[in-house]
Amino acid sequence: MGTTDRIGDLPPPYREVVFDCDSTLSTIEGIDELAGGLAAELAELTDRAMSGELPLEAIFGARLERVRPTRAGVEALGQRYVETLLPGARELFAALGAAGVGVRIVSGGLALAVRHVGRELGLAAERVHAVELDFDEHGNYAGFDATTPLACAGGKPRLLNALGLARPAALVGDGATDLEAAVAGAVDRFVAFGGVVARDAVHSAAAVRSNATDLRGLAPLLLSEAQREALASGPHAWAGR
Repeated sequence: MGTTDRIGDLPPPYREVVFDCDSTLSTIEGIDELAGGLAAELAELTDRAMSGELPLEAIFGARLERVRPTRAGVEALGQRYVETLLPGARELFAALGAAGVGVRIVSGGLALAVRHVGRELGLAAERVHAVELDFDEHGNYAGFDATTPLACAGGKPRLLNALGLARPAALVGDGATDLEAAVAGAVDRFVAFGGVVARDAVHSAAAVRSNATDLRGLAPLLLSEAQREALASGPHAWAGR
């Protein structure tokens, strides 16, 4: 039995939809943006982890130790995330909310930066889940929350289960950590997203895939026909098409 055979898929409607951040809502990978002259080296490690070649815990803390991001740098990254949101992100989040669907961001990115995305997309702070950093009194890097499941392989499904998602629920993401959540049954539909980068190992294992470069293209995968018809007038009319 292949991985795809183990991934259940339940079509919409959903009570909650979860999004990854890096290379899903935004076109960038945050840690690579912070890396400066180390960017090429760390980008290779990031890609290998997100493709499932390396366990996340093998690189997560090591990347941060190499980069040692400052508070100011991570705040600037948050603004960069907002500047590089995919087209249609705001509209899709608004349509999901109008349809009564709860939305979360669950990311292995840095919480201080990812919260900028949540605010831009209208999410309450408690619906944004990412990795917390520690800084000293001068704003210099002083470590990360090593207890977070988001910094290790298999951690995303553990966190999703701990959150007690309202089911049925869907997850949209590009990486191996997102695929793990689907294999573990932590969500009812996994959309392997390739609108920024299509990772072969993830796409080949997923039952549902999208290479949409405008996130409004995900609406048929996340909203039922009845929900889309109900949105067919007013500011969300595009969802009903």
